[in-house]
Amino acid sequence: MADEKIFTFIVDEENSGERLDSFLSEQLRELSRSRIQKVIREGGVTVEGEVLLKSSRKVRENECVKLRFSPPRPLAVAPEAIDLDIVYEDNQLLVVNKRAGMVVHPAPGNETGTLVNALLYHCRDLSGIGGVLRPGIVHRLDSLTSGLLVVAKNDAVHISLSRQLMDRRVKRIYYALVWGEMPQSEGVINQPVGRSPGDRKKMAVVAGGGREAVTAYYTLDTFRPFQYIKLKLGTGRTHQIRVHLSFTGHPVLGDPVYGGRKIKRAGLVKSEIEIARKALSLMKRQALHAGELTFFHPVEKKEMTFTAPLPPDFQSVMSFLREV
Repeated sequence: MADEKIFTFIVDEENSGERLDSFLSEQLRELSRSRIQKVIREGGVTVEGEVLLKSSRKVRENECVKLRFSPPRPLAVAPEAIDLDIVYEDNQLLVVNKRAGMVVHPAPGNETGTLVNALLYHCRDLSGIGGVLRPGIVHRLDSLTSGLLVVAKNDAVHISLSRQLMDRRVKRIYYALVWGEMPQSEGVINQPVGRSPGDRKKMAVVAGGGREAVTAYYTLDTFRPFQYIKLKLGTGRTHQIRVHLSFTGHPVLGDPVYGGRKIKRAGLVKSEIEIARKALSLMKRQALHAGELTFFHPVEKKEMTFTAPLPPDFQSVMSFLREV
């Protein structure tokens, strides 16, 4: 390919013994580690002329490492004039309060109306690291989860924010209504998350093959048969909060995938069942909101914190529960 770039490195004594992806990440600051891992999986990296597909392979002194990389293709996603709730914006990044129901990036069945479509209309200078479908997208929210997302406008900022996420220096606070009462007023759920063995479209707590997943929770209020809790992500696995809470027996109210719409639960009395039915009628999606986001601005060189209030549907169900 005409636009393909080839990078060649010789491993020195200091870097000997490092993982292949870590070594390349240090050498190529313009590429995120996740992007390098993808290039490795796709056969774009050779060591001593041999194609390597495992990021975990250790490099050795004097080995010749080559990486072939094709810059992101021109975007094929159409800009769309969709209203966005932009909490903050400068020349480097923006923070968006995503509404529930909006898919973050295009995918089969959701090619239009996404956050990416809206962002492309709003600003034409997004980072290309996310590729054709995910320009500027540093992290995601499920379509039925509302709240804060940071979006990068250039590759350097994208890489910095991605590294902060990887190093667990980005603080993400969520608010949720869950079924029942958590076992303690506050605690930590530390259970590995991976693809569900019984349904590959779902995630689950798995005994083997999962990735470390840590979620801290803090009880804020109790409205039988629900509790209002705050959650802090220690890691950011797919569906992590929803899977962890479902695993503990306290799924998020309204969650259509992990048991949050099931009213028939052990121990509920008639009055609580009626309350649950009304709550579900007010909350058509999962009661999960990304309400606080803190990160270090790569250019301004300062920590920044943003907050987003509960959206109207969440506020409605909270008002109802406080009144009954």
